[in-house]
Amino acid sequence: MTTPPTTPLADLPADLPANPWPAPRARQPISATVSLPGSKSLANRALLLAALADGPSVVRRALRSRDTLLMAAALRALGAEIDTEGDDWQVTPATWDSAAAEIDCGLAGTVMRFVPPIAALNRGRIGFDGDPHMRTRPVGQMLEALRTLGVTIEDAGRGALPFTVHGAGTVPGGVVVIDASSSSQFISALLLAGARYADGVDVRHDGKPVPSLPHIEMTVAMLRERGVQVTEEANRWRVAPGPIAALDTVIEPDLSNAAPFLALAAVSGGTVTVRDWPASTTQPGDELRDILARMGCTVDRTEAGLRVAGSGRLQGVDLDLHDIGELTPAIAALCAVAETPSRLRGVAHIRGHETDRLAALATELTALGAAVTEHPDGLDIAPAPLHGGIFHTYADHRMAHAGVILAAAVDDVLVEDIGTTSKTFPDFADAWSRLWN
Repeated sequence: MTTPPTTPLADLPADLPANPWPAPRARQPISATVSLPGSKSLANRALLLAALADGPSVVRRALRSRDTLLMAAALRALGAEIDTEGDDWQVTPATWDSAAAEIDCGLAGTVMRFVPPIAALNRGRIGFDGDPHMRTRPVGQMLEALRTLGVTIEDAGRGALPFTVHGAGTVPGGVVVIDASSSSQFISALLLAGARYADGVDVRHDGKPVPSLPHIEMTVAMLRERGVQVTEEANRWRVAPGPIAALDTVIEPDLSNAAPFLALAAVSGGTVTVRDWPASTTQPGDELRDILARMGCTVDRTEAGLRVAGSGRLQGVDLDLHDIGELTPAIAALCAVAETPSRLRGVAHIRGHETDRLAALATELTALGAAVTEHPDGLDIAPAPLHGGIFHTYADHRMAHAGVILAAAVDDVLVEDIGTTSKTFPDFADAWSRLWN
């Protein structure tokens, strides 16, 4: 079986990070069937809607990760009861009577952006802060939108964490114009809370195209499943005021977390099946099927799930990833080992994700020998001989995915801080290593 790199630690550079992980190298085709944890995007929306609902709900097969536990803790701070002990999480709606609370957003954009609009329904002072990098992630546009809707917010003019929401127990709501070109979560956040506002919410986007539209479609679908009236036009979404029905929800596997596993089939010339791939889904990760096929893989559905077979040779691609930006790191890693040039574009907004992903990818790929040209909205990647080295992750789980993909194709790649994958995939390193056993 394939073994990890064997470079003695004593021979590694003196500035080596304290916890480099010798990710396994695929020296022969890998064949495996994989079960993924649940979708973070679906789980955090389901938890928030359950806290707003008109009765108790169950979130089944809930993802247990840092992001979802932070969301559960935030909703508890607002008066919800959430039992996270088992695989199925019981949720009793919030009471909205906390006199004061502090919300830790960690590195979870869904907590930083989805919780403030519902914190305004509380009768008290709710403070928000998070990890140091979260203080640089965009949220100012949404805070201004909440002020337009009648919410009192203190942020000392930063338009960023830390900030405080002063809840009055009700929010007038109504029409709001927002530039959501840096994050679709701004719109989802307002829609998720809108049914509980006195006049609902009428969100109008004014700016460059909204990125990651599938995530807004996910939000709209989940609201409608709970009986909420949502109407859509070009760059406009309206949510009517009214109850949010309690609903037991089964969380789909996280398809974006499938990226490194399916990529392993592509780079090793093996076959990987991801169990329980949904026949229909709003998850952006479903686009992996088309992308991998365009790069030269065979992609089909079986009774077990989605199967990807690689030939060991990859073709470059020209892709607009605007709606599926979270897949960019994994795709960039595949492009770095492809036989023809690639262009990845339309993803300027991912500079505001857990890290500036475009700059980070350009830096780390170049450090391993890749020929990368960084553009304001993407990357050009040309074929070039790659070599080993340290792949830094910048506390970003998607960067870690890119690192392990490269390590599977290139000798002696060490991935710094593999533990950052716990954001959406606890025990990722163990699950990845088991593929070689």
